Amino acid sequence: MKQKIYISLLLIILCGSSLFGQLKYTFTQFGHESWEFLKQPTKWDGNDWLTLGVISAGTFLLMETVDQPVRTAVLKDRRYYKSFPIEFGRIYGDLYSPCVLFGGFAIHSLITDDIGTRKIAYEIGQASLYAGALTFLLKLAIGRSRPYMNEGTTSFHPFSSIFINDDHSFPGGHTTAAFVLSTVLSRNAKPVWLKVLAYVPAALTFFSRIYQDKHWTSDDFLGGAIGYFIATWVVDKHENNKSLVEISSTYPLSIRIAL
Repeated sequence: MKQKIYISLLLIILCGSSLFGQLKYTFTQFGHESWEFLKQPTKWDGNDWLTLGVISAGTFLLMETVDQPVRTAVLKDRRYYKSFPIEFGRIYGDLYSPCVLFGGFAIHSLITDDIGTRKIAYEIGQASLYAGALTFLLKLAIGRSRPYMNEGTTSFHPFSSIFINDDHSFPGGHTTAAFVLSTVLSRNAKPVWLKVLAYVPAALTFFSRIYQDKHWTSDDFLGGAIGYFIATWVVDKHENNKSLVEISSTYPLSIRIAL
């Protein structure tokens, strides 16, 4: 799985190096915003720290009260392990998915000179890099055993190995990636129903990783929070009244700028 992380992030970087300049979202901008992202904790106010506290407390509470009962419940019925919704959720959260969507939106922008898809491609790549790096560092530092190891909810092996995937359960990487994608797509959609619909695949990813016994509930809770808040920060950096992207409700694949 770690090879997937490296390959996925490398593909995004390679795509970015060849396309960002042409898309008018430059490396200078990316470097400046990346430095801003790293400095964010030094700028947090009371509400930001409160949000972090609530997420941390919620994650701990799920560890203590929900993780094992939920796993016991889902293991009683494995009939849907390879069903379409479960597999779709896994695939949507796979760490190659940001590269595929980034490439699709970037190519569309190059062909049509559409600033809307240009913005979406940049935000998918940028948020995926930030979220992927943070998730990987947390996985390595915490070293929580995956449910299928049957070591219980409190088995941790910090910094055991970069390549031992069995000890990289926390936080959920697939769910992080899924919520990055869904948040970027939702924020760039105009109709409310599309904003809501964009989160359905991420919800499937959240459930599928638990159902397939790859993650505890608390893993996916924190992964989803990381993906959502990082993608929200990235989109907020680029939002302004002159470049709101609207996805048509009559033809979902049609993307235009609302001036």
